[in-house]
Amino acid sequence: MTTVAMNNYSKQIKNARRPQAKKQPRAVSVGEAVLARQLDLMKIAYTKEFQFHPERKWRADFRIDDYPILIEVEGGVWSQGRHTRGKGFEGDCEKYNQAAILGYHVLKGSTQQVKSGRLLRDIENLIKALEEKVA
Repeated sequence: MTTVAMNNYSKQIKNARRPQAKKQPRAVSVGEAVLARQLDLMKIAYTKEFQFHPERKWRADFRIDDYPILIEVEGGVWSQGRHTRGKGFEGDCEKYNQAAILGYHVLKGSTQQVKSGRLLRDIENLIKALEEKVA
């Protein structure tokens, strides 16, 4: 290989684009699937994976349509998931605080709270309270 060919090769390698891995869709957790079914049964309209912030790519698991309500189903609360460790917890605090500043009510619950119906009752109670406030 000549020097010219080697220089050319180096430029090609340096400027070559590496293939980008395609993002896989996020798997739906058990808690999210159960809550979606509960909301469907109660005929509560919702949007999944709602991006609520105008600048950040933050998403809430659910937004209750026609109401300023965001729902988060927290996974891994008993298995030291990211929501219960320092950096993940701080990130969640920043996200939820920004949602509140933007005027959203944020309800959070564990998978067990979803399965027991507790989170659904809280959603229904918040909807009722917001409707009474308007009336």
